[in-house]
Amino acid sequence: MKLVMAIIHDEDAFHIMDVLNEKGYSVTKLATTGGFLRAGNTTLICGVQDDKLEDLVSIIEKKCKGRRQITSINSSHMSATESYVPYPVEVTVGGATIFVLNVEEFRKV
Repeated sequence: MKLVMAIIHDEDAFHIMDVLNEKGYSVTKLATTGGFLRAGNTTLICGVQDDKLEDLVSIIEKKCKGRRQITSINSSHMSATESYVPYPVEVTVGGATIFVLNVEEFRKV
């Protein structure tokens, strides 16, 4: 058995959860924050049998595509005497970071 943790963009969360549930996967959704933009994202947790792992990962890969977005960068390294002038930067958001962990034991009580 494997434990899959997928960090995805908030905008993709509910759509991918619907698809995974339709395919019979149970998914737990966690609201998380991190990364370069310090923006909200979603971490999905799912336990799967080894023979279902590739199907689960391929669904995530198909549904979580990266996209370009313009955003302003906050600089937290400025001193008090410096003025803050935000500047737009194009970044890639979306996609998925997927961790697959071995599960020694699983119990559902």
